[in-house]
Amino acid sequence: MLLRKLIGCVFVLGWGLTLGLAGELRPTQQTAVADVESRQELLKAVNKSIWEFAEVGLEERRSSELLVSKLKQEGFEVKTGVSGMPTSFVATFGSGKPVIGILAEYDALPGLSQKVEGDRVPVVEGAPGHGCGHSGLGTGALGAAIAVKSALQKHNIQGTLKVFGTPAEETLIGKVYMLLDGQFDDLDVCLHWHPANKTGVWAGSSKAAASVKFTFKGTAAHAAGSPEKGRSALDAVELMNVGVNFMREHIKEDARLHYVITDGGGAPNVVPASATVWYYIRADKHKDVENYFDWVQDIAKGAALMTRTKVSLQIETDCHELVLNEPLNEMLHQALVSVGPPKFTDTERALARRLQQPVIDEFGTSIKVAIEERVQTLQEAGEISKGSTDVGDISWYVPTAGLRVACFAAESPGHSWQNVAAMGSTIGEKGMIVASKALAIATLDLFEKPELVAAAKADWKQRMDGVKYTSLIPKGQKAPAKIR
Repeated sequence: MLLRKLIGCVFVLGWGLTLGLAGELRPTQQTAVADVESRQELLKAVNKSIWEFAEVGLEERRSSELLVSKLKQEGFEVKTGVSGMPTSFVATFGSGKPVIGILAEYDALPGLSQKVEGDRVPVVEGAPGHGCGHSGLGTGALGAAIAVKSALQKHNIQGTLKVFGTPAEETLIGKVYMLLDGQFDDLDVCLHWHPANKTGVWAGSSKAAASVKFTFKGTAAHAAGSPEKGRSALDAVELMNVGVNFMREHIKEDARLHYVITDGGGAPNVVPASATVWYYIRADKHKDVENYFDWVQDIAKGAALMTRTKVSLQIETDCHELVLNEPLNEMLHQALVSVGPPKFTDTERALARRLQQPVIDEFGTSIKVAIEERVQTLQEAGEISKGSTDVGDISWYVPTAGLRVACFAAESPGHSWQNVAAMGSTIGEKGMIVASKALAIATLDLFEKPELVAAAKADWKQRMDGVKYTSLIPKGQKAPAKIR
């Protein structure tokens, strides 16, 4: 209790000095905001390029190269291909303490190609699209980093800024393997942001998740002529899935178990000798994921016994829930308030209404506003996310916090073609610019106010007391070369 009071005192004092009673920006922060303003057209062009590239995780070659080239042009020292992933990078500017990190993502989702239109119109049928807005995420991080760099230079501020290019967030890979490789070891604080359908601090936790592929091996045979001589790997996959579906009744309500069959055989008249099913095992706490993973393994072994096949597994990744940080959340909230939420035109609201209509028609949903144009309170923003993010693993190692900014239509479903359209439009661009400014303002607070860094570390230390980071990934395992 005493520690929490001290954190509060330090933090309140810090913000009184940081923004002043009226919330005005200091000259350093004004420099950063002006820098973002001056680069709006550049940032829009970068977002549009990455949006058009639409590269899935671990294949984001052009997207990564574009961000790296812009950072190099601004004087960042950049290492590429870190932690065994060709599309990862770490860009560094400055020297000494503190060391502040900003996270960038840029992977797209399969099958979501979409034009900037209010109806479902793919650019290329079946191609990927930025249904999570990562084209803007990476670009917004770029804008914030360059703005902070400009302020550090102009005002002679000591410290090190790092931008982490983290591939394959959609499959929870990049940050986990970079963390296990020690890429975040020297950070004092890490910040991030994400496009969303609301504007506010990411003040709630997320779900831990393990991504695992189970492969069964059997014996091929003619499915009509000599089925008795075959042992079906597909039967094993199907029996495993049935077992897991019965398991669902007896797990906590926060848990999620979902799968796709990635290999089910080649032809109906051949008993499949090989079959693979890909599972995500999620829960609010990593310890629950560990327990459910053991249970799912037992079900897989049972399916193999029933079909007289052999089973093996490949753990693709294992990510943890977000560890919150109260001082950092307060800092980011104040930064968002000082910038203000994105404001939209009637034309943009009309596009958002068109994007909402299929959801309204399909599910009978009533959506009050076209796009959210306010900053959530910290209390409103504190809901636990039903999704997962590999940012969670970083938060187990270093004080971490993030924000969301409205880039999509209100109540737009995640990973949807609607979000692809919005992120490629001026709706997404406006949200991205707000995110760049807010991240830059907050990052400069950390460089200029050591008491904020101290408060964040004290809060993190208290939350992690007695907690140990463990990973289901076998020690020394390299990042996957590809996902699918």
